[in-house]
Amino acid sequence: MPYVNVKITREGATAAQKAEIIAGVTDLLVRVLDKDPATTFVLIDEVGLEDWGVGGVTTEEYRRTRARS
Repeated sequence: MPYVNVKITREGATAAQKAEIIAGVTDLLVRVLDKDPATTFVLIDEVGLEDWGVGGVTTEEYRRTRARS
């Protein structure tokens, strides 16, 4: 009974995009690990940019820094 938690930044992913992620992750586990899709759980958490850090800074600051490079 796999449980997969996908975390993405909260930037407007649509319901259709989330459904595609859920279907794709489920399909991957079926193909690679021969898991039963009926007992495969996929949870998507959306995280605010201010709550996600990369390289010691928030995602927003990280992106600003990378854009200047």
